[in-house]
Amino acid sequence: MSRAFYVTTPIYYVNADPHLGHAYGTSLADTLARYHRLAGEETYFLTGSDEHGEKIAEVAASEGTTPQSVADRYSNAFRETWETIGFSFDQFIRTTDPHHCDVVQTILQRIYDAGQIEFREYEGLYCVGCERFLTERDMEGGKCRDHEREPERQKESNYFFKMSEHFEWLAETLEARPDLIRPERYRNEVLGMLRDESGLGDLCISRPKTRLDWGIELPFDSNYVCYVWFDALINYLTGIGYPDGPNFEKYWASAEHVIGKDILKPHAVFWPCMLRAIGLPPYRHLDVTGFWNVEGRKLSKSLGNAVSPLALKERFGFDALRYFLLRDLAFGSDSDFTEAALVRRINADLANNLGNLVSRTLNMTARYAGGTVPEPGPTGPDEQAIAQLAATTAAQVDESVRRCEPHHALECIFALSDAVNRYLEEQAPWKIAKEQADGWEKRVATTLYTSCQALRSLALLLAPFLPETAPVLLERLGIPDALESARLPDDAARWDALAPGTPTQKGAALFPRIEIEKSN
Repeated sequence: MSRAFYVTTPIYYVNADPHLGHAYGTSLADTLARYHRLAGEETYFLTGSDEHGEKIAEVAASEGTTPQSVADRYSNAFRETWETIGFSFDQFIRTTDPHHCDVVQTILQRIYDAGQIEFREYEGLYCVGCERFLTERDMEGGKCRDHEREPERQKESNYFFKMSEHFEWLAETLEARPDLIRPERYRNEVLGMLRDESGLGDLCISRPKTRLDWGIELPFDSNYVCYVWFDALINYLTGIGYPDGPNFEKYWASAEHVIGKDILKPHAVFWPCMLRAIGLPPYRHLDVTGFWNVEGRKLSKSLGNAVSPLALKERFGFDALRYFLLRDLAFGSDSDFTEAALVRRINADLANNLGNLVSRTLNMTARYAGGTVPEPGPTGPDEQAIAQLAATTAAQVDESVRRCEPHHALECIFALSDAVNRYLEEQAPWKIAKEQADGWEKRVATTLYTSCQALRSLALLLAPFLPETAPVLLERLGIPDALESARLPDDAARWDALAPGTPTQKGAALFPRIEIEKSN
């Protein structure tokens, strides 16, 4: 297993403000980065903004301003939103960065010199939203599937990357490496594209300046700028120091791209073929997410149904929102967003399950053990079962995260929390304390000790998913610095790591229940 980990989000297109779909993908990448850091792997997390192309020029023209001004405004909006939320990215890259432009031109020249680019005339149906020519499989009812607008017929001379020369290699690679694209159905979709002779061809990688001058100029023809997708994909190389940065080879060998399914083709077809033409191996994994929908339609700037992550953060807190996003959308599938569903998930899992367990354990520890982790008495099968479940859960979470299945990892974590809640109900330490039969103190101490140990395991496992909440719980358990030395999954599986006598704090509810106002 590589001891390095490199994760990227798509670089977000800067023609409108960030919405909930962007926040979901970035939350997923952030969770992966946090987990791999806690696993002791040298981790790099890249996000950023995609700033060239026709859509930016369209917005600028409609506002009577410059494309650079539009790019600056929305790029800053993305960066400030992600910083406000607290994402742990190592670099926020912009495709207008001079270094990135230099790298793009270097790669273009290299591929051109290798005979992989040729000049030809082309006529087809062009979608400004996609900024590319469409095939029949890209349309439904004569409109672009993604943007629900009719494409324009265009005919012009452009430069083409001989992408089709790499299709046989790409199909063989996908067959040999079934986990290259995850989940599997998206790999199968790409294989279907490659087998459909009418669906794919060579890639137009230029736009004439007479039509569009907002882009990176081709190094071999100053009358053209680079196609925005060819430019944008290269950010994944620029961000880690291509071609000769000291960490480039290490990070590229462990590259994992998190993307939405609407940009599958560029990442699963264009990008591997580009990499092969450059002389680089493909990424390690392409992790493809589904859509968050509102009333059956995907969240989209162009469709006008975007939901603000900052507005939801203000109302519910971002850990709660992040939990909902990662838990309710099974990786790769679609899900419908409603505030009612968000509130139900917060109340059921975060308030009633985890929050209730924390409150009961620490309140009883204060009441019956003087506010410190008690010295346990003899343990029995029930306590041993909880300890074994914590170890099993740590292994399951590790496996799920490495498969990029955060919903399953969270399901396992909350199954552990649920089991400890049941354990408390069955042991009923409050009843034992009230009855005060012989040996009651040791029985209560054993139960609370077991629950405190379980809370420690839960806090460590939740740290990548709930980065604001987990440190609060660890502080209440008297181990505020635990994350500084923790190594997942092993430390979460360790039992008896919380020493008797460690002072604990009760504190307010981690996640207060949310009451929905009923209309009259």
